[in-house]
Amino acid sequence: MKAVTTSPHFPASPASPEASPAVDVVLPCLDEAGALPWVLARIPRGWRALVVDNGSTDGSADVARAMGATVVCEPRRGFGAACHAGLTAATADIVCFCDCDASLDPGLLVPFVDEVRDGTADLVLGRRRPLGRGAWPAHARVGNLALSRMLRRRTGLGLRDLGPLRAARREALLALDLTDRRSGYPLQMVVRAADAGWRVTEHDVPYLPRTGASKVTGTWRGTWQAVRDMRRVLAEPPVREGLPR
Repeated sequence: MKAVTTSPHFPASPASPEASPAVDVVLPCLDEAGALPWVLARIPRGWRALVVDNGSTDGSADVARAMGATVVCEPRRGFGAACHAGLTAATADIVCFCDCDASLDPGLLVPFVDEVRDGTADLVLGRRRPLGRGAWPAHARVGNLALSRMLRRRTGLGLRDLGPLRAARREALLALDLTDRRSGYPLQMVVRAADAGWRVTEHDVPYLPRTGASKVTGTWRGTWQAVRDMRRVLAEPPVREGLPR
């Protein structure tokens, strides 16, 4: 089994940007006007927030612009479509991903970026550790557990979560040629990274109750639709090895 490094500590959200300049943070967004102020206020100084509006009707794009974020419009619905639109719009050497629902603090990405920058990892993921009642519904945990087990069998990576908080180099991510535009996008990123021999690390991060209703895992039906998307990704044959890191 390939080694996966796990830290049991919750890193604090730093106020200083000196260690991590020139980073783009992709924030897929669908009707998250209530959560955006909290999320954007926690983007480290010197980093750029790329809010990808995926068809919001609650004024999310206006809220994001008012707070200084760059807004990318992606009319094609789907979590993967929004994430990939943000990745292609990014220009920084290192790109991060974070949910836009206030369940995860983007400031926690600073040590992730440092790890990618200093060459000790090619892809860094956050393992969600729920804080507070209702942070992670039972059906969503069950689905995530099942997928983590399937991922270990498919790749040999000992990951325990497929969390959305992550960091990697932009050019390397683009070279993975990710094609899923639905819920399978985050999993496809990990699978293709493993096929390419990337060093993947995982660190615990606090997971808070989200603001507003979940678009994917808020119900059993949504969760299992996501599981189906991801099982389809796991059934794909391995891609060529030797992709850039």
